Amino acid sequence: MKTIKVANIPGDGVGKEVVPAATEVLHALADLHGSLKFEFTEFPWSCEYYLEHGAMMPEDGLEILKEFDAIFLGAVGNLKLVPDHVSLWGLLIKIRREFEQVINIRPAKLLKGVQSPLVNPKDFDMIVVRENSEGEYSSIGGNIYKDEDEIAIQNAVFSRKASERAMRYAFELAKKRNKHVTSATKSNGIIYSMPFWDKVFKEVAKEYPEIKTDSQHIDALAAFFVTHPEKFDVIVASNLFGDILTDLGAAIMGSVGIAPAANINVNGKYPSMFEPVHGSAPDIIGKGIANPIGQIWTAKMMLDHFGEEDLGTILLDIVESVTADGFLTPDIGGSHTTKEVTDEVIARINNYKSEKLNEKTMGYTNV
Repeated sequence: MKTIKVANIPGDGVGKEVVPAATEVLHALADLHGSLKFEFTEFPWSCEYYLEHGAMMPEDGLEILKEFDAIFLGAVGNLKLVPDHVSLWGLLIKIRREFEQVINIRPAKLLKGVQSPLVNPKDFDMIVVRENSEGEYSSIGGNIYKDEDEIAIQNAVFSRKASERAMRYAFELAKKRNKHVTSATKSNGIIYSMPFWDKVFKEVAKEYPEIKTDSQHIDALAAFFVTHPEKFDVIVASNLFGDILTDLGAAIMGSVGIAPAANINVNGKYPSMFEPVHGSAPDIIGKGIANPIGQIWTAKMMLDHFGEEDLGTILLDIVESVTADGFLTPDIGGSHTTKEVTDEVIARINNYKSEKLNEKTMGYTNV
């Protein structure tokens, strides 16, 4: 029996609704697998926790999380209670940085039954590999002077180590997909970091002669996501560029509510963290209509991470069958609730298991 220990952090808002939903789905999948088990431990760390304790997590929070195989996060943020820079840096970014989750990956594909805002999306299926530890989101900088002379300085940091690491991850991923990697750059406008990024990309590309490559300036690339998304396979990008592209990817899918993400620790020292892109969605809290697909698709990425790619593929295929048959929440044009969509996914997992058992029994009978 393979056991995966998962720390559940529902967090804020709809995270408290979609994490339990996806957890139920994972239990159903484990039952389908037969020799896989999930052990979930839930932690109440959130903005409400901050109001009570003065911190987003306890002082030994990271020590607690370190003992788990993975972290399953719902959402972070409630501007009415806690400023974003406090909530994010106190929980989400703290975990990312201190657990060396140096790679962020986010897929975007046209799901059956989900209407893309694009007139002709052409069945796009891509994944963005985002460098997740430095770049434009470094904490180096400061403010000087006051009044009309006030200056804010923000330093972007690009190391060869981190850039190569993200690029190699992208190339290895492309080997399992359609063998094409696109680099997001802006070397015609950013004079130091982006020409460096381009140079490192060309050097890494030489190690993968079987992979086709191209390099696109970020402004043109954003436009191509809208006009020709079907042309992309794996895109590798810096922290900021990757952040922007992945939100655009969620938008062309039809809703940020269906977009998943994974923050990957590549050295095995700490757990990786899996989270949907949608945030806490304060406008629909408590209405029971939060889209669970983002969290469920995130569960699929967690399965892939642990080598259960076949099971992950089964899950995403079932999700697509559910959306294709019109089981949609309001954000993607439907009228179904969080529970109804989740229950339908679980029912189809159970049906899949029954069908496979019947096939197996019939096979024995024929022998």
